[in-house]
Amino acid sequence: MSEADAENVLIDYYRRYVGDPDRTIDVYAGFGLFSAGIALGVIGVVVFLYSATLDPTALSTFAVREVAAVAGAVGLPALLFGIVVLLPVDRRMLYLAGAGIAITLASTGAFTWAYPHNWNVVVNTDYSAQIVAVYTLGLVAVIGATGGALVAHRVERATGGAAAGAAGAGSGAADAGDGSGGEAVTEESVRADIERELDDAELTWGGVERSETRRLELNTSAVDEADVDTEKLAGSATETRTTSGTVNDAVSELKGLQGGEAKTDSGQGTDDQAAKLRELREQQRKEAEESDEDGSVVDRIKGLFG
Repeated sequence: MSEADAENVLIDYYRRYVGDPDRTIDVYAGFGLFSAGIALGVIGVVVFLYSATLDPTALSTFAVREVAAVAGAVGLPALLFGIVVLLPVDRRMLYLAGAGIAITLASTGAFTWAYPHNWNVVVNTDYSAQIVAVYTLGLVAVIGATGGALVAHRVERATGGAAAGAAGAGSGAADAGDGSGGEAVTEESVRADIERELDDAELTWGGVERSETRRLELNTSAVDEADVDTEKLAGSATETRTTSGTVNDAVSELKGLQGGEAKTDSGQGTDDQAAKLRELREQQRKEAEESDEDGSVVDRIKGLFG
């Protein structure tokens, strides 16, 4: 892989996980410090494990352990500082991380001066506690700067994504609202669509089908009181409903209320209706015969006296 290809890969990684870089040098420095910190940490662990196989009383063993301690003490702050450099954060975070790196490097140098004769010993002056305290102070500063950089980066990405989404929604609404982008949707049109769909739908209440009925209302204020049978109106009912296809029953009830002809019940089937019709015709025929006989008797009497 050529140098240009390697640079392009780093830039691609940065854009994928971080964003567009402000300066190219930040990308190279950040990745370099991050990689160096990981490499130094691995070297420190390997060297320390190797020192466990050596003679613990030999001076060379202390030298090997010193190399392992220095590699680990420098590698961890370098890794954290690389994260701060990679992220596009405020300059104050960089200054804080830089101060922490300086403190840790100074503490590491003091460790190399004190180890092994003045490090965790009794016969000589022991400087281990002081050096560890100063190193811890510098490491805390680097960790704080790294945490602040990560939080600021996450907040910036979240607010930036929300702002971009709101801007996109606003532009979409503007495009839909103007004449060229599309037809504007109003509350009245939505309500009209809902009412139209509900009118076409067959709704049920608890599984009971909706039934279609006809209602007949009587307005007694427009009818002469003399034509209305008040006895029929003694009840509490003021309206009559029917579920049949015609209003014959309702008309019959209306005639009964007006004092006209009484309501006549009829059978439900055609046979019953035919039987009722025959009885009615037979009754009319008998009445006609009786009226004829009465008329003939009267005529005869008139003839005798005439």
